[in-house]
Amino acid sequence: MAGHINIQGNDAGPNSTQINNVNLSILEQTNTQYLYHLRSTDPRDDKTRIEQTKGGLLSDSYRWVFNNTDYRRWRDGEQGSLLWIKGDPGKGKTMLLCGIIDELLKSKDHTYLLSFFFCQATDSRINSATAVLRGLIYLLVLEQPSLISHVREKYDHADPDLTDTYLIIDALDECEISQSQLLDLVVQHVSAPSRVKWMVSSRNRPDVERRMDMARERTRLCLELNAEPVSMAVSNFIGHRVAHLAQQKAYDDKTKADVEQYLTCNANGTFLWVALVCQNLEEYEEWEVFEALKELPPGLDKLYRRMMQKVHGSKHGNLLEQVLALLTAVRRPIVLEELASLDKTLEAFVDYCRSPEKIIRQYSSFLVLRERTIYFVHQSAKDFLLKALPNVTTSHKRVDLHYSIFSKSLEIMSQTLQRDMYRLKAPGLPIDRVQRPPIDKLVAVRYSCVYWVEHLIEWLQFNTAKEGVILNKGGPLELFFRQEFLYWLEALSLLRSISDVVHSFIRLEYITKEKMNPYLFDVLRDARRFLQVHKWVIENYPLQAYASALVFSPTRSLIRESFKQEKPKWMKRMPTIEHQWSTCLQTLEGHRGGVSSVVFSHDDKHLASASDDSTIKIWDATDRTCLQTLEGHSNRVSSVIFSHDDKHLASVSGDSTVKIWDAIDGTCLQTLEGYSNRVSLVVFSHDDKHLALASGNSTVKIWDATDGTCLQTLEGYRDWVSSVILSHDDKYLASASYDSTVKIWDATDGTCLQTLEGHRGGVSSVIFSHDDKYLASASYDSTVKIWDTTDGTCLQTLEGHSNRVSSVIFSHDDKHLASASDDSTIKIWDATDGTCLQTLEGHSNRVSSVIFSHDDKHLASASGDSTVKIWDATDGTCLLTLEGHSNGVSSVIFSHDNKHLASASDDSTVRIWDATDGMCLQTLEGHRGWVRSVIFSHDDKHLASVSGDSTIKIWDTTDGTCLQTLDVGRSLWNISFDKSGSFLRTEIEVFGLETHLGPILRQSIADSEGLRRHGLGLSIDEKWITWDSENSLWLPPDYRPSGSSVTASAIAIGCASGRVFIFSFRDDVERASELLKRSEASRVLW
Repeated sequence: MAGHINIQGNDAGPNSTQINNVNLSILEQTNTQYLYHLRSTDPRDDKTRIEQTKGGLLSDSYRWVFNNTDYRRWRDGEQGSLLWIKGDPGKGKTMLLCGIIDELLKSKDHTYLLSFFFCQATDSRINSATAVLRGLIYLLVLEQPSLISHVREKYDHADPDLTDTYLIIDALDECEISQSQLLDLVVQHVSAPSRVKWMVSSRNRPDVERRMDMARERTRLCLELNAEPVSMAVSNFIGHRVAHLAQQKAYDDKTKADVEQYLTCNANGTFLWVALVCQNLEEYEEWEVFEALKELPPGLDKLYRRMMQKVHGSKHGNLLEQVLALLTAVRRPIVLEELASLDKTLEAFVDYCRSPEKIIRQYSSFLVLRERTIYFVHQSAKDFLLKALPNVTTSHKRVDLHYSIFSKSLEIMSQTLQRDMYRLKAPGLPIDRVQRPPIDKLVAVRYSCVYWVEHLIEWLQFNTAKEGVILNKGGPLELFFRQEFLYWLEALSLLRSISDVVHSFIRLEYITKEKMNPYLFDVLRDARRFLQVHKWVIENYPLQAYASALVFSPTRSLIRESFKQEKPKWMKRMPTIEHQWSTCLQTLEGHRGGVSSVVFSHDDKHLASASDDSTIKIWDATDRTCLQTLEGHSNRVSSVIFSHDDKHLASVSGDSTVKIWDAIDGTCLQTLEGYSNRVSLVVFSHDDKHLALASGNSTVKIWDATDGTCLQTLEGYRDWVSSVILSHDDKYLASASYDSTVKIWDATDGTCLQTLEGHRGGVSSVIFSHDDKYLASASYDSTVKIWDTTDGTCLQTLEGHSNRVSSVIFSHDDKHLASASDDSTIKIWDATDGTCLQTLEGHSNRVSSVIFSHDDKHLASASGDSTVKIWDATDGTCLLTLEGHSNGVSSVIFSHDNKHLASASDDSTVRIWDATDGMCLQTLEGHRGWVRSVIFSHDDKHLASVSGDSTIKIWDTTDGTCLQTLDVGRSLWNISFDKSGSFLRTEIEVFGLETHLGPILRQSIADSEGLRRHGLGLSIDEKWITWDSENSLWLPPDYRPSGSSVTASAIAIGCASGRVFIFSFRDDVERASELLKRSEASRVLW
């Protein structure tokens, strides 16, 4: 649709969030699984709850809008547009949108789709851009199920036959996380040709106003400017509520008229004020009404203040204030059981409030209770309490409140959590098959499990006297990690909330690094590594916290040691694992083909990978979640690059197209066509307004990155374009070709300003000086040429190499030039007069890469002789020769602080070196093929490497930890029968036969009929050790077999890394299994 709805999001990062967390790989799952993962809340349920808590939807209070000129122009217009409904708190915006939704639903003739979402700042589940977008998609998919399988194809290609769509967002100003990005997304879609109509409501906020003004097709409906119809709607609402009061309290006609008169005179167009006054009047008898009205002043703030005075003066005033204060601090609405668990003194209060009417009566102007969940009656009520409550009016008092919630959370979790909370029994039971028990012990601790870390962080922002008690060895925090951590992870999995705590956990480690006792910090760090490494398997299989997570953690892991009593009882011998955590932090799995390119975003929060499977994936660089799978290319994707502001992504494919994607929501914004040959290079201009592409058809095209217009086709080459680069001021573009020429183009109008001729061989590389005055080109003719970019004059021809010059680079101050050659040398040249200042000799094979340090004092070179050399850029002295690789080094790069150097090699490893003394700090092993390229993130904390083994690895440069490894399937090769003919043994599993040898020979081995899997084995995908085909132990990627052998009580696994792991199981394993089969538990051996 124009209006692309293929949006994913993850509110990510330790201190900020992005709209990046709906993983579209779930489209490959079943429809049910897709909806399950997509649904964070059902907007239909939220609409029902809102209407019921506000006393029902009255048609006379919203029908005025259907005759409004602005509304009708928006509804009846043929093109997509935006209607922004704005007004002060309590003006009825939400109920107005509820009425509009009902009207659109009522009049539907199935010619359009309708989706909506209600934001609420007080509920973390529905106050983020991610939640908004997921909710909108969820309803669209429910309404048109075919979108599950076609959502990306239809929405990415702006199908002209796609149904018209209405998207409605209420209270957009209450979207507290990534609100600006959501606004930008709405404005962007509205400004493009579209069949989607957006409606949003918000309070009168300048920040919202500024962004809304940017929308090209935008209509504003201001409630304050429609005072007359709004006032009439409020009068209708008053009449309805007073009629209900009169019937309930048996008012006579005079009392009814007086109440209606008072409300009409003081409402000031505010529905909420009317609703709150009527709610208060329900507590009084008819003869008390006039005195009660005197105590209910006009205006929301005055009314709230009066209600606060009643709380102060009540019998349980202190307790009531305590409840209100706690509710202002929690991250989402909580149920009564959670309220009691967060404060001991409130347990009796909750017992007192078993009747919902009692709590509503106590808090009628502030709170509402629905299905045992406590909500603020309106965001304005919470805003008032934050200014009025003594317990929260100062920052220190709010901090104490966070500490109270944190400490009580630890206590209640310690009392409640235990192994196998839901009595699942089966270690391989997936989370989507888990059902909550009738009596769920997690109900009372749900909030504590998910948010205790957040409250601890809030408290730790301030230095307090209690810090030492909490953060020291032997304190409650250490005891929690030592005694409850594994049970907590299981509970988070059962609550589907592990992803919610990952970023908080990383933040906790960061802010406690200087405050925490070193021993406790080691425990926290180990717990964080445990969580990051095993997050996926625990999240999807809760009881693997006690199986795979423990088995495959290092032997010296503090968490593994603390929970050794929980290791699988059915394992006689655990495999020999490393003593310390691996240097590989994560292996990013998901692509189904080789990975050709990988790049960090400029803010280091995301990573993009391009693959031979024709897709691009965007990953969260913190928790390594796959945020987006961008589909649309019909051939391998060879290159991917972020724009400089990280808002867009460009991909190059063998299908002769380039696609520009929205990096936030995954929308394909443009498909750039017009190439008769493969695109070889793509680059964004520095202002991100243009894109330059070089193609095998000997052309360079400049495109408008905004609308996809081809601005210029730069032709004139007779051979392949090998290199293209923009000047630093984005005014010029230089391209090099194997036809021995270099061309300089005007990047604005595409005019070829200069054709630089003079090389006698193909030009392999070209680069601008940092001041854009000069251009250097490297050639197969063994020379480097320096050109004046103004008039195209060849200023210098740098001769001296005896073979192809593969790489050339300016120093950061533009005074020098370095060239690398296949003649095994590097030369440093004076960029002014062309003098060869130094010839750096020492490599015994071709030099593949050369780079200056960021301060220009040093030069690093990578060579086919398996070494890296660091040179003094001033006198050419070889300062260090870095040896250790066993094959050619293809790439080398300095960290941005010049302290480290990373090298990538054909020996399948990446090495990190100390650039001062040449010490190899880390050897990053794990790749099973040559490593082609390596790059530091901009903050030097991470390293990304891409390999011929079809994997991308992200490494922690501090400790060398690897994050993830891609899964590679394999075929079965070895098969044998046992002596009796009852079992069929393969390298992955033992199969029990229903018949003996004779009948099985008449079957295809692929035919499962007549086969029963028996005892130990490996799953077909080789990701699990199984018992009677039931998953028991999940194998991380680095522990999956390239070869294996299975016996009745042991499995030997040989890995591609060369390591062999032996898993030995109890001799009485079959008897134990039979006992379980007779019980009501699972067939899985436990």
